Amino acid sequence: MVSDNCIFCKIANGEIPSATLYEDEDFRVILDLGPASKGHALILPKKHAANLFELPDETASKAIVLAKKVASTLKEGLHADGVNLVQNNGEAAGQTVFHFHMHIIPRYQNDTVNVTWKPGELTETDKNEILGLF
Repeated sequence: MVSDNCIFCKIANGEIPSATLYEDEDFRVILDLGPASKGHALILPKKHAANLFELPDETASKAIVLAKKVASTLKEGLHADGVNLVQNNGEAAGQTVFHFHMHIIPRYQNDTVNVTWKPGELTETDKNEILGLF
Protein backbone atom coordinates (compact mmCIF):
# COMPACT_ATOMS: atom_id res chain seq x y z
CA MET A 1 0.00 0.00 0.00
CA VAL A 2 1.10 3.54 -0.76
CA SER A 3 -0.36 6.53 1.06
CA ASP A 4 -1.31 9.39 -1.28
CA ASN A 5 -0.45 12.10 1.24
CA CYS A 6 2.85 10.61 2.48
CA ILE A 7 5.99 12.44 1.36
CA PHE A 8 8.19 9.39 1.93
CA CYS A 9 5.85 7.19 -0.17
CA LYS A 10 6.24 9.70 -2.99
CA ILE A 11 10.04 9.80 -2.65
CA ALA A 12 10.36 6.01 -2.27
CA ASN A 13 8.30 5.42 -5.39
CA GLY A 14 10.09 8.02 -7.52
CA GLU A 15 7.33 10.63 -7.68
CA ILE A 16 9.62 13.18 -6.02
CA PRO A 17 13.28 13.31 -7.11
CA SER A 18 15.94 12.33 -4.60
CA ALA A 19 19.65 11.58 -4.42
CA THR A 20 19.20 7.82 -4.62
CA LEU A 21 22.04 5.63 -3.38
CA TYR A 22 20.27 2.30 -3.86
CA GLU A 23 16.93 0.99 -5.10
CA ASP A 24 15.26 -2.40 -5.41
CA GLU A 25 11.66 -3.59 -5.59
CA ASP A 26 11.11 -3.01 -1.85
CA PHE A 27 13.26 -0.01 -0.88
CA ARG A 28 14.85 3.24 -1.95
CA VAL A 29 17.86 4.57 -0.04
CA ILE A 30 18.41 8.31 -0.32
CA LEU A 31 20.70 10.99 1.04
CA ASP A 32 19.00 12.97 3.81
CA LEU A 33 18.38 16.61 2.81
CA GLY A 34 19.15 17.73 6.37
CA PRO A 35 22.12 15.51 7.15
CA ALA A 36 23.50 15.05 10.65
CA SER A 37 26.84 14.17 9.04
CA LYS A 38 28.42 13.60 5.64
CA GLY A 39 26.74 10.54 4.10
CA HIS A 40 23.58 10.57 6.28
CA ALA A 41 21.13 8.33 4.41
CA LEU A 42 17.55 7.14 4.83
CA ILE A 43 16.18 3.70 4.06
CA LEU A 44 12.58 4.05 2.81
CA PRO A 45 10.30 1.07 2.15
CA LYS A 46 8.19 1.53 -0.97
CA LYS A 47 5.08 0.18 0.80
CA HIS A 48 3.68 2.45 3.50
CA ALA A 49 3.91 1.52 7.16
CA ALA A 50 3.69 4.34 9.69
CA ASN A 51 6.27 2.80 12.02
CA LEU A 52 8.10 -0.37 13.03
CA PHE A 53 4.97 -1.84 14.60
CA GLU A 54 3.07 -1.70 11.28
CA LEU A 55 6.00 -2.99 9.21
CA PRO A 56 5.68 -6.61 8.03
CA ASP A 57 8.33 -8.87 9.59
CA GLU A 58 9.73 -9.76 6.17
CA THR A 59 10.24 -6.08 5.31
CA ALA A 60 11.81 -5.39 8.71
CA SER A 61 14.26 -8.26 8.15
CA LYS A 62 15.19 -6.95 4.72
CA ALA A 63 15.62 -3.42 6.13
CA ILE A 64 18.28 -4.44 8.65
CA VAL A 65 20.21 -6.44 6.05
CA LEU A 66 20.06 -3.44 3.71
CA ALA A 67 21.15 -1.12 6.54
CA LYS A 68 24.21 -3.30 7.11
CA LYS A 69 25.11 -3.16 3.41
CA VAL A 70 24.63 0.61 3.07
CA ALA A 71 26.37 1.38 6.39
CA SER A 72 29.37 -0.74 5.39
CA THR A 73 29.66 1.00 2.02
CA LEU A 74 29.38 4.48 3.56
CA LYS A 75 31.78 3.71 6.42
CA GLU A 76 34.44 2.36 4.09
CA GLY A 77 33.92 4.83 1.23
CA LEU A 78 33.77 7.94 3.42
CA HIS A 79 36.40 6.74 5.91
CA ALA A 80 33.94 7.15 8.77
CA ASP A 81 35.02 6.08 12.24
CA GLY A 82 31.63 4.56 13.11
CA VAL A 83 27.95 4.48 12.13
CA ASN A 84 24.68 5.03 13.97
CA LEU A 85 21.53 3.24 12.83
CA VAL A 86 18.57 5.23 14.15
CA GLN A 87 14.91 4.30 13.85
CA ASN A 88 12.31 6.39 15.73
CA ASN A 89 8.74 5.28 16.46
CA GLY A 90 6.20 7.81 17.64
CA GLU A 91 6.35 11.52 18.26
CA ALA A 92 7.72 11.06 21.79
CA ALA A 93 10.66 9.15 20.27
CA GLY A 94 11.43 11.89 17.76
CA GLN A 95 9.58 10.56 14.72
CA THR A 96 8.51 13.49 12.51
CA VAL A 97 7.56 11.68 9.28
CA PHE A 98 5.12 8.85 9.91
CA HIS A 99 6.43 6.44 7.29
CA PHE A 100 8.87 3.83 8.63
CA HIS A 101 12.42 4.86 7.82
CA MET A 102 15.87 4.12 9.13
CA HIS A 103 18.66 6.67 9.41
CA ILE A 104 22.20 5.60 8.59
CA ILE A 105 24.49 8.23 10.08
CA PRO A 106 28.22 7.93 9.43
CA ARG A 107 30.19 9.14 12.43
CA TYR A 108 33.54 10.86 12.49
CA GLN A 109 35.90 11.37 15.42
CA ASN A 110 35.01 14.66 17.16
CA ASP A 111 31.91 15.32 15.03
CA THR A 112 29.02 17.29 16.50
CA VAL A 113 26.33 14.64 16.00
CA ASN A 114 24.50 13.93 19.25
CA VAL A 115 22.77 10.54 19.48
CA THR A 116 23.44 9.91 23.14
CA TRP A 117 21.68 9.92 26.50
CA LYS A 118 22.64 10.13 30.14
CA PRO A 119 22.56 6.60 31.57
CA GLY A 120 19.97 6.11 34.28
CA GLU A 121 19.62 3.29 36.81
CA LEU A 122 17.67 0.06 36.43
CA THR A 123 15.67 -0.24 39.64
CA GLU A 124 14.59 -3.62 41.00
CA THR A 125 10.93 -2.58 40.59
CA ASP A 126 11.37 -1.56 36.94
CA LYS A 127 13.43 -4.66 36.19
CA ASN A 128 10.73 -6.97 37.60
CA GLU A 129 7.95 -5.14 35.78
CA ILE A 130 9.77 -5.36 32.47
CA LEU A 131 10.83 -8.98 32.93
CA GLY A 132 7.16 -9.78 33.61
CA LEU A 133 6.25 -8.60 30.09
CA PHE A 134 8.19 -11.47 28.57
